[in-house]
Amino acid sequence: MCSSDLAIGDGVVAADDTGGTTAWGEIRDPQGAAHPYDQGCAASIASAVTTFSTAERVEPGGAQASSVHDTRRLRLFSGTSNPELAREIGAYLGIPDGPRVIKRFADGELYIQIQESIRGCDVFLIQPTCAPVNDHLMELLIMVDACRRASARQITAVVPYYGYARADRKTAGRESITAKLVANLLVKSGVDRVLAMDLHSSQIQGYFDIPCDHIYGSPVLVDYLRSRSLGEVVVVSPDVGGVARARAFAKQMNDAPLAIIDKRRSGHNVAESLTVIGDVSGKTAILIDDMIDTGGTICAGARLLRERGATRVLACATHAVFSPPAVERLSAPGLFEEVIVTNSIPLSDEIGRAHV
Repeated sequence: MCSSDLAIGDGVVAADDTGGTTAWGEIRDPQGAAHPYDQGCAASIASAVTTFSTAERVEPGGAQASSVHDTRRLRLFSGTSNPELAREIGAYLGIPDGPRVIKRFADGELYIQIQESIRGCDVFLIQPTCAPVNDHLMELLIMVDACRRASARQITAVVPYYGYARADRKTAGRESITAKLVANLLVKSGVDRVLAMDLHSSQIQGYFDIPCDHIYGSPVLVDYLRSRSLGEVVVVSPDVGGVARARAFAKQMNDAPLAIIDKRRSGHNVAESLTVIGDVSGKTAILIDDMIDTGGTICAGARLLRERGATRVLACATHAVFSPPAVERLSAPGLFEEVIVTNSIPLSDEIGRAHV
């Protein structure tokens, strides 16, 4: 994660409430030391990986195998979507990112080769399917197939950001439920287990015919917020659909009060905020969502909260999708004091050069 009023490294975004420069970087304290929550996303995923790999197994004779993890059987491989996150997870576990070749032919086709033996190993493939979604999804499927044909014992797809998660139901006739289609593709490709973080809809777990583990980025965000002097806090859901998420977040924030922004959406990526349900006057409002895409929803909500008397407005989200013009919207002066995200999706170099 990162914050605008702290020194710059690499990982989160924040907009300065005074209209100053937006900073993109990892969390560091004013003396320059790395903030303890900097690798929260990696630590959460690594802890889940450790849980899977240390599960007690039963030997063929019926004797229970040792629960002590054997790192010789564990392999981590990353795609090209977020190699830095994979390196952080590997560093947390003490296991390097495995050697592989990923290249693209002149006609756009992908070639992937695993460059070490993985026979009988538990393989974890780390690949958020962020933009370009189709390329990264296809890359993950090819990696899975390569590992399956190399006789891996078990293949776990670690998908911190699950692309197409918002296409989780039909809202009109003759539409595809693409989130279910992606689940089918992963299962058919040979994945044995899926590990995802902050799915847009929890029911996506049920789209898989294999185990799907769903972890959350909120503990990392809560730990960071607790380290700040925020005064009286109110947790705000930017829409009715996020009330359950905001309620759970508010409970972690020492049972902070909850407010809801009632809005109507007139089209894709277009949101219109109408009113605030709850009292935000004189309080620090924390807008919580699973992702920030174009920023329309969360920025419109922030303006409304300012109009209703909120003294400070912070935004928290797990996934920094940041489709244009999100950066410009989030950087608007007098809107957000901080925008806090995890590194489940890498921030582009263009964003870093423009805002550091």
